[in-house]
Amino acid sequence: MLRTILITGASSGIGAATAIAFAKPNNRLILVSRKNREGLKKIEDEGRERGAEVLSILADVSDYEACKLLVQQAVERFGTIDLLVNDAGVSHIGLFQDMTPDEWQRVMNVNIGSVMNLCHLVIPSMVHRHHGRIINISSVWGNVGASCEAVYSASKGAINSFTKALAKELAPSNIQVNAIAFGAIETPMNAWLSKEEAEALADEIPAGREGTKEEAAQMICMVADAPDYLTGQIITMDGGWI
Repeated sequence: MLRTILITGASSGIGAATAIAFAKPNNRLILVSRKNREGLKKIEDEGRERGAEVLSILADVSDYEACKLLVQQAVERFGTIDLLVNDAGVSHIGLFQDMTPDEWQRVMNVNIGSVMNLCHLVIPSMVHRHHGRIINISSVWGNVGASCEAVYSASKGAINSFTKALAKELAPSNIQVNAIAFGAIETPMNAWLSKEEAEALADEIPAGREGTKEEAAQMICMVADAPDYLTGQIITMDGGWI
């Protein structure tokens, strides 16, 4: 089955690993990154080597007009979008009282704003075709909250609630909407940890380690291929941590 997949945050981390996992002859990929042209080109080239058709686009997905343009480009190239993977995200470590309004607005605009932007733009076609899937990338901190990551936690909690509500709206149209709440995954977002901090974190996790981005991508692929009856779920993958 030919499938067109739009992946945000595709130049590194979970998004890049997901792009590679989906890079097969029957898949057409739209890969989006805000500014990492070099990283996006590398994933684009590898995707093509694996047999997928690939369109890569630099766009700020926190901006609705930019999202409108990239969806237009995708539709002009491939006609439809069958699967949307909302992976773009940023974090901010520090006390909430020390954040500026611009800082917390950026976290919210990128993490939940981008999800709402792209869902709003792809849903009409999915409803028309009575077909489509949306996977939103969340975090365990969206489930329980984290000290010194209050706004990040809020943005991921918003993704969880938005996912559940949107799934109820779209279930009659045979569109599945789910989120995956990842725990500690080896990505650039966690690269700031020192060796000692990373070891201490691993000690807190029953599995004894961080997850890999390839494992995260594998879970995304599993949800993408899950039965239609799976919708409105926040699936946690964290090595037994939370």
